[in-house]
This record gives sequence, structure tokens and C-alpha cells, in this order.
Amino acid sequence: MIMLIGMTSDTARPLRHLGFIHLVPFDRNDPGRGLEEGIELFRYAEELGLDSGWVRSRHLQYGLPSPAVFLAAAAQHTKRIGLGSAVIPVGFENPFRLAEDLGTADALSGGRLLPGLSVHPPAYDDAVNDLVHDTGWREEDYGYGRIERLRALLAGDRVREVPEYNGIGGDFDSERVEPHSSGLSDRLWYGGGSLRSAEWAGRAGFNWLVSNISSAENGLTDFSRVQRAQIDAFRTQHPAGEAARATVARVIVPTDGATDDQVRRYRAYAEARTPRTKKVHGKNTIIALDVLGSLDEIVEFIRGDVAFQAADDYLFELPFELELDDWKHILHQLATRIGPALGWRPGAGGSV
Repeated sequence: MIMLIGMTSDTARPLRHLGFIHLVPFDRNDPGRGLEEGIELFRYAEELGLDSGWVRSRHLQYGLPSPAVFLAAAAQHTKRIGLGSAVIPVGFENPFRLAEDLGTADALSGGRLLPGLSVHPPAYDDAVNDLVHDTGWREEDYGYGRIERLRALLAGDRVREVPEYNGIGGDFDSERVEPHSSGLSDRLWYGGGSLRSAEWAGRAGFNWLVSNISSAENGLTDFSRVQRAQIDAFRTQHPAGEAARATVARVIVPTDGATDDQVRRYRAYAEARTPRTKKVHGKNTIIALDVLGSLDEIVEFIRGDVAFQAADDYLFELPFELELDDWKHILHQLATRIGPALGWRPGAGGSV
């Protein structure tokens, strides 16, 4: 449920881009329908003028496991909208193969891909980790270097010396990952939730993406202040300084324009998730409250939130358990009422 936070407002940065994040859920017995509805949602978002649509990554769940495949398909049904991943956990990926997939999807999209990435060690039990990652996961390095290697491959760094053509197989060998898509390595985002990650992403020159899960640190447990501290730390370390780009994503559900049935289901969704926001989970994990309310309530919340004030881009995270018509309602309110009330206009922020 919505909680209006009485904070001292700084001067907010101009809102540059507006978009959404979608899980692309599906029925295990009919996955194609859910995937097709996901593409339809991207098409609809572009029609509304939204700047970007992002997909989550899920493994061993009824959610999208292959963002590059999906976004390549979505690219064939859209022409302008940015196509993001929020985020690909690179621990599941071979950086070389992921670079090939992302390069292919970006080439098919005409340079619209916005790959969001994260890295952490395998989190299943040992038996499942052995099955998913092979036994090499026990010695593998799952640090930030894995993502830096991916970026170097996307940038076209040389992988090998091309041997002289010997007349077998065709003379089309390359020294780098192909297809190479120029500019893709500059459009990478790190999705993080700690000061350590924020500072590393800044030093490494990535873009910074925060969502509705974060880490309580240095005595801070207020969610918005925690994320503001991360954004500030990111920019302090980034070569571009205050010009470094940061995005804030939250679950935001507008009730204006909704049917009585939709409002009932939206409220039930938010109320069921509220208890998890009232405590620290595990060592230091905190979860943001879902923002549910009218246009005026949502705009007031965003304007008073110190993390949003420091962000260049806003993303609305779509609730998992709703339907296509519900998601379209949320996007319509975002593009036609909430965004304009926050000073956003379609296309005003430029390219992805």
C-alpha cells in the first residue's frame, strides 16, 4: 500500500526516460501464450510512447529465463522502444556465449538493447548447483571481473589471432565475438543493491539500476534513503560524476481508471506483500513498499522520494500475478497521466 514519506526534498533531476519492467510470466502447460502476451505488451508500450521496456530473468520458475531470445523477438514487433533486461544474473552465463546472444539481439533491434546485469555465486544447494553449473562452479570466480570480461567481448576486444585461410570451410573467420554491435558495450547497466556494488559500478563506468530489493547499511533501513546513498556513491566514483546515469524501479500500481474488480485485485496483491516490507530479511535485505494509489498520491510519493529525486529514469515494475489487461491499464496510466504529471513527454529524453 502507498506510504507517503515526509522527507526534505532536494531539487529533482529532470526525468529523462520512462519505462516498465515485466516478468513475462506464463502457464507451464502453455508457455507460448504468456510469451506472446509479453511481446504484445511491448508493442502496446511503444504505441503509448514509453521509452523502454525491460524483462526480468528467472531460472527454474514460470518466468522468462532467456532475455536475449525474447528481446530479439520483441524487436521484430517494435521499431523504437528500448529493450532492457533487469537483470541477467551472469553467474548462470558463459560471458562469451552471452556476448554472442546480446550482440545478435542488438543487431536485430537496430541498437536498442539495454542489458542489465548482476553477478553473484550459485545459490542452489550443492546437488542442484552441480547439475546447473557442472562441478566447476566450486572453483569458478563469480566476481565483478565476469561482467568486465563480458563488456570487453561486447566492445570487440580481440579473442584470438585468425589463422591463415587454408581453403576449407570458407574465409569468414573473425578475431572477435560476432555479431559485433557497435555501441552495445556502452549501454550496459549494473543492477545492484549495496554500496559496494554501487561504488564498483561507478568506478567501472557502468550505468546504475536499483529496484525494490536492497541492503540496509551503515545504520540506514529507510528504503529510499538507502537507495539514495547508493546513487550518490555511484556518481562519486563514476568518471562522469554527476552526469552518470541512474535508474530507479519500483512496483507502482495506479487505481485511477481501473474497474472495481481491478482495484480489488490490486489492493489484495499489495496487502499480501506489505508484511515483507516491515522487517530486515536475513543479514540485511530490505524490500520496498508497493506504491498503490491515485494519480495525485503516486506523483506525491515519487516527488517526495529521495531516490527518485536523484534518478534520470523511472521504471514501473509490473505485478507478477495480474493479467494482460491489467498491465495495459497500468502502462496507459503511466504514459498518459503519471508521466506527464512528472514532466515527462514521449521522445523528449532522446535515444536509449
